[in-house]
Amino acid sequence: MENVFDAKVAQNYINRINNLIEDTHGIWGKMMVDQMLAHCCVSYEMVYEPEKHKKPGAIAKFILKNFVKPKVASEKAYPRDSPTAPQFMIVGRRDFEEEKKRLIGFIQKTQQLGAEAFDGKESFSFGKLKSHEWSNMFAKHLNHHLAQFGV
Repeated sequence: MENVFDAKVAQNYINRINNLIEDTHGIWGKMMVDQMLAHCCVSYEMVYEPEKHKKPGAIAKFILKNFVKPKVASEKAYPRDSPTAPQFMIVGRRDFEEEKKRLIGFIQKTQQLGAEAFDGKESFSFGKLKSHEWSNMFAKHLNHHLAQFGV
């Protein structure tokens, strides 16, 4: 799995995002490209803007930590048309350029903070994670959706 904390890897994601245009269509799934960008931002919002999202309760967090985390933080890619958690659902259209700018900013911030800032960092849903688990989560999600839109 790619290391999102590596400058070259982060730049590769940015280049792929910059290859998207407002009318890029998905190869699979129902999201429009602006919704996909906003959807990808949610992972980062939970780190950098947690006040935007409701934290899971104790029972939900137990389930997420024990049953969802192994799938999300592993190196195994997501299959097409994987189910989406409710907090990641994007309803309505978004400003393409604004979402693109936000996602690129989140990628850059994450890379600049580096692995050390994420090692042992508390996840919104999964408890404390190692930096490679954070990297896997971010990389898998980005790769899944950028591939969905052909970049």
